[in-house]
Amino acid sequence: MNQAPLSGSPLLELQALNCRFGGLRALDRVSLAVKSGEIFGLIGPNGAGKTTLFNLISGLTAASGGRILWRGQPISGLRPDRIARLGLARTFQNLRLFASMSALENVLVGLHGRGRTPLVAGLLGTAAFRRRQRELEAQAFNLLELLELAPLAQQSAGSLSYGNQRRLEIARALATGPRLLLLDEPAAGLNPAEKSELSALIRLLRQRFDLTVLIIEHHVPLMMDLCDRLAVLNFGERIALGTPELVRRDPAVIEAYLGGAVEEAS
Repeated sequence: MNQAPLSGSPLLELQALNCRFGGLRALDRVSLAVKSGEIFGLIGPNGAGKTTLFNLISGLTAASGGRILWRGQPISGLRPDRIARLGLARTFQNLRLFASMSALENVLVGLHGRGRTPLVAGLLGTAAFRRRQRELEAQAFNLLELLELAPLAQQSAGSLSYGNQRRLEIARALATGPRLLLLDEPAAGLNPAEKSELSALIRLLRQRFDLTVLIIEHHVPLMMDLCDRLAVLNFGERIALGTPELVRRDPAVIEAYLGGAVEEAS
């Protein structure tokens, strides 16, 4: 059963966002607000603008117009690293792991971004530096354990199965200590059993880390079961917004592109 979203001001708010690439309109005045504590889904066909929206939020792409507010403050135009330090972390549709590094080292990359070690201490290998490294490794191992990857900690990321690579990318995102976790098609390439496990994992992570989750996914039944609310994009426009039940029965959604997939989720 979905957890009711918390009341109050939105954690993340998008106001009339536009994005154009030359003459191509990727997003057209898209507005939505994500409340603290909810799992908010973005669905739509390929080319609808979902990943572009994630790129705007995370600072990888500049908006052509509109505003992005994080806890009431504008963040449009900030660098991706500054946005990450504010408490927004994301995964990618196409995995972006360090393939030659171990699973543990990949998670350590996320942890190192949360605190700087003085350069001199690192070069000299002081006792304080070594102690800090042990603490970070313990934190990284705990995240791997939570994601059921601990036995694979020393294996290279590139040697892991596709499903485990997906989990590792989530672990690395969690290592940054986010308030909002953006998941870009985390179920892509997973079998039905893995998709069910992923849904349970996302709920667990929300509860364990007091997270808000914004998720893109093509598997409509999974989204209907998992999300508190959904926004539907089509050709860069938001055509529906509401609870899964409302979206499932929205004639514009059914006619536009979901059709039978929505009925299957009923």
